[in-house]
Amino acid sequence: MEKLKGLIAAPFTPFDSDGELALEKIATLARLYDANDVTGAFICGSTGEGVSLTFEEKKQVMERWGMVKGPRLKAIFMLGGTCLKEMQLLARHAAGHNMDGVSILCPYYFKPGSVAQLVRFCKSVADTAPELPFYYYHIPALTGGHFMMAEFLALAESEIPNLAGIKFTAPNIMDFHACRMYKEGKYDILWGIDEALLSGLAAGAEGAVGSTYNYAAPLYNQIIRAFQQGETKEAERLQQFAVKMVALLLKYGGTGAGKAFMKLIGLDCGWFRAPVQSPTDEEVLSLKIELEAIGFFDFCSQIK
Repeated sequence: MEKLKGLIAAPFTPFDSDGELALEKIATLARLYDANDVTGAFICGSTGEGVSLTFEEKKQVMERWGMVKGPRLKAIFMLGGTCLKEMQLLARHAAGHNMDGVSILCPYYFKPGSVAQLVRFCKSVADTAPELPFYYYHIPALTGGHFMMAEFLALAESEIPNLAGIKFTAPNIMDFHACRMYKEGKYDILWGIDEALLSGLAAGAEGAVGSTYNYAAPLYNQIIRAFQQGETKEAERLQQFAVKMVALLLKYGGTGAGKAFMKLIGLDCGWFRAPVQSPTDEEVLSLKIELEAIGFFDFCSQIK
């Protein structure tokens, strides 16, 4: 299976002023990625509010991405993490709507008690669409699935033939590196912490998934180029801009502030659904001032 390289954005699911899907804006997101050297889209994950969408809404979002993504952009659809039957239905739907892979979370309400149980659960979804690459989405801070992913790979290898890799959103560098080196790099281990991209690159990451790649892809591509050219000090200097930017994201609400960044680069994706709190208009103005102070608009993604 072809590995994903470079920046893979976690798209925001665009809503209108009433909080309903604004599917027509997905084409603009696809153009935004193409213009800013983003190579993939990890759809309906945390940033895409997959857990806040209905089953029918997920299908509509998937269908629209399949229509507009073009040949250069790889699209991975996050199916869910709690309802097995729904994930199986969505996996079949993905197979018929131009998706390049599917992914699931660790079940986060009724949790698996072991890695072996998690592997069996993943297999029951992956087997539903055997022609599609399958990624496990490891984000233990939100799911509570605090399992070692190197152990997951060792058990899953023989059980899930279409296992492509892991979206690794956890700070355990040792486990990440073990996954990267498993069977001489057999699997696609995608780094998932934007503000520590340089750490992921040093541990061997070739692809990275993140929300801030929506609106600051040029900065992260500069970090990747500097690292690849051996310009460590320059990569560290650039990474500090990302750290400052993410600090402002957290200051203004974390997840809920992400769509404010999108508004500021010229693409209104609405606001997050409850219970996520979005910033006020006054806070967005304050955010803009602070972003100007760190030079954000010199390295932000551009809509063309």
